[in-house]
Amino acid sequence: MSEVLVVTSKVKKIIKEKGGMNTSSATVEVLSKAIEKLCLKGIESAKADGRKTVMDRDIIIDHI
Repeated sequence: MSEVLVVTSKVKKIIKEKGGMNTSSATVEVLSKAIEKLCLKGIESAKADGRKTVMDRDIIIDHI
């Protein structure tokens, strides 16, 4: 498993509160991988604009 980039307890809490469901450890891993991909895309976007700061406009979420 790669580094966890989300707060596991917070993920479990929202899934439990909003859906009444439990959360598998694989869910947290998938969310961490998705966050990592978003960060890497944000880095690419900032570099393409000649910046050293990743900004909100660099983080594009397609499927929400």
